Amino acid sequence: MDNDNEQFESMSVPKAILKNAIPTIVGMIVILIYNIADTFFVGQTNDPIQVAAVSLATPVFLLFMATGNLIGIGGTSVISRAFGEKRQAYAQQVSSFCFYASWIVGILFSLVFFVEMSTILSAIGVSEDTIGPTRQYLLYIAPSAPFVIISIAFGNIVRAEGKAKQAMIGMMLGTALNILLDPIFIIGLDMGVAGAAVATLIGNIVSAGYFLSMFSRGRFRLSIAFKDFRIKGVLWPVVAIGVPAALNNVMMSTSVIILNNVLTAYGDVAIAAMGIASKVMMIAVLLQIGLGAGIQPLLGYSFGAGNAQRFRSILNVSMVYALVMGSVLTLVTFLSSDLIISAFIEDKSVVDQGVRFVHILLFSGPIVGVMFVFINTLQAMGAARESLVLSISRQGFVFIPMLFVMNAWFGLDGVVFAQPTADLVSVIMAVFLVYPYLKKYLPHDKETASLELGEQPAQ
Repeated sequence: MDNDNEQFESMSVPKAILKNAIPTIVGMIVILIYNIADTFFVGQTNDPIQVAAVSLATPVFLLFMATGNLIGIGGTSVISRAFGEKRQAYAQQVSSFCFYASWIVGILFSLVFFVEMSTILSAIGVSEDTIGPTRQYLLYIAPSAPFVIISIAFGNIVRAEGKAKQAMIGMMLGTALNILLDPIFIIGLDMGVAGAAVATLIGNIVSAGYFLSMFSRGRFRLSIAFKDFRIKGVLWPVVAIGVPAALNNVMMSTSVIILNNVLTAYGDVAIAAMGIASKVMMIAVLLQIGLGAGIQPLLGYSFGAGNAQRFRSILNVSMVYALVMGSVLTLVTFLSSDLIISAFIEDKSVVDQGVRFVHILLFSGPIVGVMFVFINTLQAMGAARESLVLSISRQGFVFIPMLFVMNAWFGLDGVVFAQPTADLVSVIMAVFLVYPYLKKYLPHDKETASLELGEQPAQ
């Protein structure tokens, strides 16, 4: 326990950030690879219709991710603050609640998707050509819901006690198996998109199994025992922070559905090109999300312990890291976009459009990570309202109106430019939302800071 607390209390800030952020960033890459692997190997069939089917089904996977993040990020915020306040028993109650909630919600999702498959296919914008392969993909993705949710939720939660490395391993096991099975099922067994979904299902079962085995062997201070399960005093604190985090994924899912419906007017090639371009961009975005998520337990612990000076140091160093990372990723992605897109599919029309789309989407690349640092800062402090606004801005109430307006004014170019424009607006909003909150709860004066940090933000 002392070794775990060292990174929260006495380790140098840059070292503590890297110790937590690097495994978390790797975990984000793992999540990305789960999604990209399917598109990559399906793309080797050189069939734009099957690639489009995977893109159309992406919102379903994002919905499962959203639920995992609701439970996982909400739980992480509450648990890290509880550890800072030395409330171990309460932290165990929260982790137990998160475990059983993950199972129940995941099973319900699977049942709903099987019963309402036709309605869901219509909602995500399938065409006559894509309805068949999209249905095949979803038939195997649907039962993966509880395992995806468990994997993502506990990939977050175990970081609250300083186990970032174990969180990374859990995610990597499933990904490695997914990558191994994809070419076997998709190409070797000629299963196409159905094979991609089966590989994803098996990978997530293995990932969830890893976390369960670690808990059963007593490797974590947290608990999944039913005796620790509580709803009262646990549900609301988790949901209050988890909902804003989940809404980020929900809005991603919703925006992809709306985007695909808008792109339908421009043909299946445009849908396939945007699907691949979006996955390329997810590399840069998820790495920056990983940095923000990696610092949240550090910030939450400092907030719970009343250590305002360390809190500010973590935030300031993280901002610098975010700007540097964003700039480097933008440059690397720009220079290698042709190579990356071509790796997914050989169809020249899809490649040409995909490269152009990536170049447009990169306009906001250098600064978008700042927003994720701010979102996680607010979540760490329990600032539900402010983090909610930021979480649904980038892909929600800023992006969606921008999409329709720019489509009407500029056509296909406007559709693509809508995302970087929404990113810039959201970053500006983040600065104006976070600054007053920091001024109130983290004044520069040390004595006042400690006093203010003893208060919990009113929600």
